[in-house]
Amino acid sequence: MQSGIVDSYDPREWAKSWELRQSQAHGNGPRPSPMLALGLAAAILTTGALTAWMFHEAPSAAPVRATTAATPAKQTGPGEVRRTLVISRATDLPQLLTAQGIDPALSQQLAASALPALDPAGEVRAVLVLDTSSPKPRFVRLEASNADSSGVVVRRDPAGQITTARVVAQVSEKIFVQHGVMDGDSFYSSAVAVGIPNSLIPVFAKALAFDFDFQREVAAGDAFETAYTQKVNASGEAVGAPTLLYASLTTASKSASVYRFVPPGAQEEWFDASGRSAVRSLMRTPIDGARITSKFGMRYHPTLHYNRLHKGVDFAAPIGTPIYAAADGTVTGATPTGCGGNMVVIQHDKGLQTRYFHASRYAEGLHAGQHVMQGQTVSYVGVTGTCTTGPHLHYETLVNGEHVDPLGIPTDNSGKVLAGPELLAFEAMRDRVDVGRAQQQQ
Repeated sequence: MQSGIVDSYDPREWAKSWELRQSQAHGNGPRPSPMLALGLAAAILTTGALTAWMFHEAPSAAPVRATTAATPAKQTGPGEVRRTLVISRATDLPQLLTAQGIDPALSQQLAASALPALDPAGEVRAVLVLDTSSPKPRFVRLEASNADSSGVVVRRDPAGQITTARVVAQVSEKIFVQHGVMDGDSFYSSAVAVGIPNSLIPVFAKALAFDFDFQREVAAGDAFETAYTQKVNASGEAVGAPTLLYASLTTASKSASVYRFVPPGAQEEWFDASGRSAVRSLMRTPIDGARITSKFGMRYHPTLHYNRLHKGVDFAAPIGTPIYAAADGTVTGATPTGCGGNMVVIQHDKGLQTRYFHASRYAEGLHAGQHVMQGQTVSYVGVTGTCTTGPHLHYETLVNGEHVDPLGIPTDNSGKVLAGPELLAFEAMRDRVDVGRAQQQQ
């Protein structure tokens, strides 16, 4: 159980907590009966409002839970209490106010004044101030805020007039640094263990995909580091998704570090410390986080049951895993085949052709004649075709019509080198990241 939150789904537990709050609010006077407390708990449950005494993240599909704090509401003045509540949707505000003892008509009026300032789809934090000096709680003030700390303050003066005041967002951006050592399982488990956000793990792997084959060149004991930026609100809570700025990996044989930079009018790219793009003529692997199950060469075919040349490399991965174009090129085929299932063929420069088999589906709108960029999703892992025993990508490379080992093709540095104003802008960004890294490593 989290501190200050009743996690039980038993209404009797809600009643105990509710009774405790009432006894503390009313001193030694008469307390409402447990049956009334149970009725209030049920009313909260049926409103669809998620209430808590602190921020509490819950998927919208989960059952609505009334979470009443075991500690009393904070006293703000003579006869006043301050209740901090969280709702999953701003539209639940009227029901929430009614459940706290406010007249339904007034609840609707207060909510109508607050809703224009609130995110209709996001979680809302509501601080409700009530005057409990009389038997029936009287509304004093509502402070409702979005995740970015923007929101509204709604008041009711003694004459019954309702006033509102908008609150602007107080969002700042911080750089966070995480570093660790590869365990014996996977980069994913290693990254999660040191606190790297899940959404950044595939970005990290893709940023270094030109320098490392994560299946063959990365082992337990290798060191990695990330720096990422995250917007936070006035309470220090994350707002929106983080953005990876820096990725570094050191193995027994080599080391590479790259920085994210967006040249003016261009898409983001990864550059080394000198401003040279990390892009190579061919991606080392056209899929993230996959495991090599079969390499190029002669083998006994698992479904055809005879020895023959395995003309590519198999990467085992879950169904739906994105498959990327290994280099810039033109799609010359996106059709189903018998043995290979759904296949994509891309023609590149210098006589290079790549083929991708067994896809569950193609990327939206993919068609022959379409130009694709390196790293662009062209299809998704599947088990289509008669020559497969499980979900995987069968990846082939041909040079001038001859099959060659995809893992043995040399990859030259074909990316851009920053210069002039672009280089100055990159160096300013790089230095900012490095200062942030140095400050958090002291």
